[in-house]
Amino acid sequence: MKNHIVISIRITFVLLVITCGIYPLAVWAIGQAAFPDQANGSLIVRDKKIIGSSLIGQDFTGERFFHPRPGSYDPTASGGTNYGPTSKKLLDSIRERAAKYDGPKPIPADAVTGSCSGVDPHISPANAYAQAARVARANGLGLAQVRALIDRHTEGRFLGVFGAPRVNVLRINLELLK
Repeated sequence: MKNHIVISIRITFVLLVITCGIYPLAVWAIGQAAFPDQANGSLIVRDKKIIGSSLIGQDFTGERFFHPRPGSYDPTASGGTNYGPTSKKLLDSIRERAAKYDGPKPIPADAVTGSCSGVDPHISPANAYAQAARVARANGLGLAQVRALIDRHTEGRFLGVFGAPRVNVLRINLELLK
């Protein structure tokens, strides 16, 4: 019996070292070597100061900026409403946002619907193009310049197949500030 207990303790210790030490260290090293930007939070740095992450949306207001999807933009309290497609509350909030929408019609869906996390950093190209005239006017730019900016910042589908084309609001707004 004593022999079995000693073997169990040894196995537990070896597994503890592997699963709590060696494996996490290996995953961290692979992440740092293969994907250093993503492994460190996809931080955006300007003038040696971290100004955000390309993975976490920020709430931009004002006429000169592209606006993100509706949401709280508080990453410490992120989460969707969990309203289903037949929810009256969801429908009412979409109707309210649509009534306040001041862009061209038809309204892009992501201009009036929140993301699942509440901190989605992307909007659809259709949403960006719908905001282009306002952004151009407010920044004293030509509409063609703003459309070209949207085109440059449109990210394609993951592996060319998954997801939808998207525009990172923080990245495109930072270019407006240059």
